[in-house]
Amino acid sequence: MLSKILAIFLLIISMTALWLWNEYNNVLTTPVVLEKPRILEIKKGDSFKQITNKLLEQEIAIKPRWFKFIAKQNNVSHKLKAGEFELKVGLTMPEILAVLAEGKSRQYSITFPEGWSFKQIMQAIQKNKYLDKTLNPSDLQNIMTKIGSEYQHPEGMFFPETYYFEKNTSDLTLLKRAYGKMQHILNEEWKNREKNLPIDTPYKTLILASIIEKETGAKIERPEIAGVFTRRLKKGMRLQTDPTVIYGMGDNYNGNIRHKDLRQATPYNTYVINGLPPTPIAMPGKAAIQAALHPTKGKSLYFVAKADGTGMHYFSSSLKEHNNAVNKYQRKR
Repeated sequence: MLSKILAIFLLIISMTALWLWNEYNNVLTTPVVLEKPRILEIKKGDSFKQITNKLLEQEIAIKPRWFKFIAKQNNVSHKLKAGEFELKVGLTMPEILAVLAEGKSRQYSITFPEGWSFKQIMQAIQKNKYLDKTLNPSDLQNIMTKIGSEYQHPEGMFFPETYYFEKNTSDLTLLKRAYGKMQHILNEEWKNREKNLPIDTPYKTLILASIIEKETGAKIERPEIAGVFTRRLKKGMRLQTDPTVIYGMGDNYNGNIRHKDLRQATPYNTYVINGLPPTPIAMPGKAAIQAALHPTKGKSLYFVAKADGTGMHYFSSSLKEHNNAVNKYQRKR
């Protein structure tokens, strides 16, 4: 009798073990993300149980006990990263754990176009709902101090590019990246500069490059415009460039420059001041920086927009030729 009971008991254990083994193999290969992708956000400090509950709330068909068992078996239960993760349709429980342990969270992006001002950068940051805002946009000196810059004015100090980031990345972290990239590119280009330039520091290069950036969107023209400004600086001629006037006008600029605006003394009005303005006026791209350091040689000292839809300019070496070009292209005479 005892042997029969033992045999039945062993049979039950064997059948249970077989069932558990089949169940285990089933949960390893059965998709639990069904119908549509899910977005899972894990916050710093979330426990394994909280993460499990968040998966269940997203209607992801995990089996909590098996999920915990697989996590412990793979030694990842305490290695799940914080972040926002996209879980694609068809993922199994082990695959979800791998995604969360690897920590490649969902990426968002923000673009700073060439020629933007720092004010525009901060406006874009404020509008981006995925960034954590920690900075006061109007406290410029404090922003530069937190970035670790020796300069007090942020204009032109950030490289124009598309930046990718995880949700809740701070605005300070993002600006540090853009600042670091600008410093790296500026210093690398400075090492390979032409000789006998009228600019003697990387920062002055940034100032000149920002003016070049605002004067033309045509990459092919930038070295030639740089050549005009370089020759003017060498000759002691004023730059007389409208973008600096506009920048100096600030919020008073309404889309039109009047004759009296050209005579209005501001630190940035290059119709009034000699040499470069005190700071950049925008974010220059790499092409504008290269143009400032490698200006086209020649004799032209003036240029005027052709106003023919091409965005190109006519270059002149004399004031008489320039005035004729202004009459032709701007005044239509």
